[in-house]
Amino acid sequence: MSEAPSTYDVAVIGGGPAGLIAAEILSGAGLKVTVYERMPSVGRKFLMAGRGGLNLTHSEEFSRFITRYGKAAPRLKPLLEAFDPIALRAWSEGLGQETFIGTSGRVFPKAFKASPLLRAWLSRLERNGVRFALRHEWQGWDEEGRLVFAHGGESLRVKADATILALGGASWPRLGSDGRWVRPLTAQGIAVAPLQPANMGFTISWSDYLRDRFAGEPLKPLALTFDGKTLRGEAMITRDGIEGGAIYALSAPLREAIARDGQATLLADLRPDVSLATLAQRLATPRKGQSTATFLRKAAGLGPLAVALLREGGQPLPTEPEALARRIKALPLVLTGAKPLERAISSAGGIALDELDEHLMLRRLPGVFAAGEMLDWEAPTGGYLLQATFATGIAAAKGVLNHLMPARD
Repeated sequence: MSEAPSTYDVAVIGGGPAGLIAAEILSGAGLKVTVYERMPSVGRKFLMAGRGGLNLTHSEEFSRFITRYGKAAPRLKPLLEAFDPIALRAWSEGLGQETFIGTSGRVFPKAFKASPLLRAWLSRLERNGVRFALRHEWQGWDEEGRLVFAHGGESLRVKADATILALGGASWPRLGSDGRWVRPLTAQGIAVAPLQPANMGFTISWSDYLRDRFAGEPLKPLALTFDGKTLRGEAMITRDGIEGGAIYALSAPLREAIARDGQATLLADLRPDVSLATLAQRLATPRKGQSTATFLRKAAGLGPLAVALLREGGQPLPTEPEALARRIKALPLVLTGAKPLERAISSAGGIALDELDEHLMLRRLPGVFAAGEMLDWEAPTGGYLLQATFATGIAAAKGVLNHLMPARD
C-alpha cells in the first residue's frame, strides 16, 4: 500500500476504542488525524470495562462467534472476518500486553487491566502524530459542511477531508457516551433506531424479606430459559430485580417481550447439574422432622437464597417430589421492566445499517463514516462488544483510505 499524502486531514470524533483504532490505522498510513473527544480524557468507558478484568474478545469458533450479533450478523461478518479475535489478540500483544483464555473461553490481557494497554496504545498514537482535541463536543455541521464543536464556551468550525463518527451509544453517559449525536444525524435525514438498554438488569417485585435479606448475593449454579433458549451462567439479586451475565445474554428478547407484553416470565433452573428424575428421587427421601429449608439443603443442595426464591410470592411448595423437582428446575421469575439505559452495560439501536455502504460510509453524507456502538447492532457481554467495536473502527478507517485514495495499491 502506498503512503497517503500528509495533506489529508481526517477528523475522528470520539475517543473510545473504535475511534482510537481508526486513528491508529489512518495515522499509520500517513494521514493527519485529530481525535475530538467531549471528555477531559479518552478511553474512559474502556477503562471502566477493565475494572473487573478487560474482556477483549472470545475464543469460541468463529461460526458460533458470529451468531452472537443476531440480526446484524450478516453485515458484521465480513468486518469481523477482516479483524477477528486472533487479530485482536495479536494487536494487544504487539502493544506488549499478552493475552490468555479464561475457563469460560473469554480472552483477557495477562495484566487483567485496561490501563496498561491504553497507556501503550496512546503512546503509539502520539508517536504516529495523532493529535487529541479534548473537551470538544461535536454539535453537527454548519451550512458549509464544516464540523461544529463547542469548546471553552466558543463554537469552533473544522474542515476535514473525511470524518469518522465514533461517539459510542448512550450507556454510562457520565463516561461520555450520551447519545447527543442522534439529533445532528437525524437532521441530515439519517435513520437512527431508538437507543435502548442492552446487557442490563431487570426489575422484579421482590418481597421485603427477599430484598432485605439477599440483595447483592449471587445466584449460582443457574440456568435460565426464555423463548426456547437456555443459557448457563450466574446472576445476582438486586433490591429491585436481577442482573448478571446469564441475564445479559437474554436481555434483547426479554426487553422486546416486556415492551410488547408489559412483562416477561423467565424460567430459572436452580439445579442445572442434576436431572429432573434424579432430583425427584432425592426429594422422595423421608424428611425425618427436618425443616423445609434443611430438607431442601440436604436433599436438593439448595442454599438459603434458592429456598427463598422457591417460597417467593407466598405460594406453598408442592409436597409431591416430582412436582417439587419441576419447580426447582423451572422456577418462574416475572420480570416487570428493564433497568434504564444509563445503568446498562451497552446500548442497542443506533444508525441503521442500511444507511451505510460496505465501507461504513454514510450514503447521504459522502466522506462521513461511522463505527462502534453508535451503529445499530448489539451483542452480549463476553468480549463480543469490544471485538465488533474494534472491527468496525478498522473498517471505517480503511473506508476513509479507499475514499481519499481509491487508486492506491
